[in-house]
Amino acid sequence: MERLGNGPKAGIEAGRLTAADYEANFADLHPRLDRHEALVESDRCYFCYDAPCMTACPTSIDIPLFIRQIQTGNPLGSAKTIFDQNILGGMCARVCPTETLCEQACVRNTAEDKPVEIGKLQRYATDIAMEQGRQFYSRKAPTGKTIAVVGAGPAGLAAAHRLAMHGHSVVILEAREKAGGLNEYGIATYKAVDDFAAREVDYVTAIGGIEIRNGQALGRDFSLSDLTAQYDAVFLGMGLAGVNGLGIEGEALAGVEDAVDFIAALRQAKDKSVLPIGRRVVVLGGGMTAIDAAIQSKLLGAEEVTICYRRGKENMNASPYEQDLATANGVIIRHWLAPKSIIGKDGTVAGIEVEYTAIRDGRLIGTGETGVIAADQIFKAIGQTFSASGLGALQFEKGKIVVDAEGRTSIEGVWAGGDCIGTGEDLTVSAVAQGRDAAESIAKALAAAGQPATAVA
Repeated sequence: MERLGNGPKAGIEAGRLTAADYEANFADLHPRLDRHEALVESDRCYFCYDAPCMTACPTSIDIPLFIRQIQTGNPLGSAKTIFDQNILGGMCARVCPTETLCEQACVRNTAEDKPVEIGKLQRYATDIAMEQGRQFYSRKAPTGKTIAVVGAGPAGLAAAHRLAMHGHSVVILEAREKAGGLNEYGIATYKAVDDFAAREVDYVTAIGGIEIRNGQALGRDFSLSDLTAQYDAVFLGMGLAGVNGLGIEGEALAGVEDAVDFIAALRQAKDKSVLPIGRRVVVLGGGMTAIDAAIQSKLLGAEEVTICYRRGKENMNASPYEQDLATANGVIIRHWLAPKSIIGKDGTVAGIEVEYTAIRDGRLIGTGETGVIAADQIFKAIGQTFSASGLGALQFEKGKIVVDAEGRTSIEGVWAGGDCIGTGEDLTVSAVAQGRDAAESIAKALAAAGQPATAVA
């Protein structure tokens, strides 16, 4: 898939391509199906009883039902079926690894056939409903109870919407200047164009009873004890704020950057031509962040982009589809390579020394054989870390918050979900499910507590 324009210039520079190149390179990766395409694709579904696709969906959307509703010309009914389980179904239709979830489980997914394109059908229905401003839910009578939600990402938004449905008031405390979390700042630009993340936040909060306070960071502007003292319940959904370091020589050189910051800058840039990119770029890591950073480096005009991953292809967290998408865009993926040191010249990156790795007795080891890859820019995508600042005596395990099956933490009245907890996959759809389910648990607990407490102004 060739999406690049004129040949790039040397060094780390902005404006490598023409305006037309930028527009084409960062266009919608999978444009929405038209009505005819949606009807044809929906007709391929067998509408299985005990459908395996539904079991594979972390939010348990009734996939056969919503596809049947599209097939019968009822996209709004289809959207409601989706939103009943996943209020962020529009974004999940764009970013979910459907190839490893619902579509992988599709009974048509055989050597002779291909799975029903469930993700594209989900987008078709949810886009129509959102464009028409159709709201399928209203708030119950106000309960007088107010819940604090920390983080306006997928988990926090899903929790807030479900709590609002139950008649509770919700205050979302978000550290960044925009709501949306990973959807706003952390995914490839071409996966969600035209400010979709912001429009989805508006759609979710249109139910009413949800206030978002931006620029409010846990551990800086408030603590968990502050929230438990002021609110009837607390939901923690702040995700992962820190980035793992390499711990090698040269990491502080100019040109070594965090991939998450690079992706966030791309997401927020109205003009892609102002973003500088190297001629030779190396991305360290094997997850979705690494893939997104590598592909977008190529789309900005990098001449050579190499992903270095310390294990084999089958061990990469990025799905095979995403790996194939990277190579189709000209990204080189090299396995069994670990960073050893970053080589500098005049204070800036000139290359990276890597060591070949292997598995010995079940352990990853360095073989002692090394090599050098020329680079003028290096992106670190080796995982993010959770900050426990402001959380007091909350119980943690392996650096994440411990919760039970309903999302309850070790502190009474506090629930958590999303990337900050140690269960489930680090996926948008999993975060939505956890936020939704925690909200139901909160509503049940508050109902059992009797008379409502005084709402916080």
